[in-house]
Amino acid sequence: MTLTKSKYYFEALDYFPFNLSECMDVLNYALSYEPEDADSLCLMGRVYSEELKDYETAKKYFNEAMQSNIGNINTPKYYIECLLNNEDYEEAEKLIDFALKLKGIDKSEILNCQSFLHERNFEYKQALGVLKEAKKFAYSRAALEILEDREKMIEGKMPRYKDQKEGGD
Repeated sequence: MTLTKSKYYFEALDYFPFNLSECMDVLNYALSYEPEDADSLCLMGRVYSEELKDYETAKKYFNEAMQSNIGNINTPKYYIECLLNNEDYEEAEKLIDFALKLKGIDKSEILNCQSFLHERNFEYKQALGVLKEAKKFAYSRAALEILEDREKMIEGKMPRYKDQKEGGD
């Protein structure tokens, strides 16, 4: 990461997501200085995925970011979220398996993504099991609260079976 590129990358990050016009301008400057910078490519992927909902273009940027720096721990979470939103579940599952092996990655975030994958496949028990595991790797109160809220939401989606007779006794 060159000093000039760093300046533009951090400017773009500061603008994201509130001023997309300025974000894109400085992000393009950053990529002109270092076209293979994983962080800049990841942020461009986020613009396309999170703001423009253009998942196919976003996937190209995320893929480039991964190819540029396979060990970059910032990219997998956002790439997985993009894949889930685009319903590319098999690809997401492979990336989750890979990401969980990366040294230094926030495992609670990746496991939370895995719970989304299970939830989208209507596998609620598995989703809850993954969230239980994710809580072991949550090292802040905010992260733990997010996981607990997800648990409550998934529990609310689970079918309820009652052994009640119709008509009452």
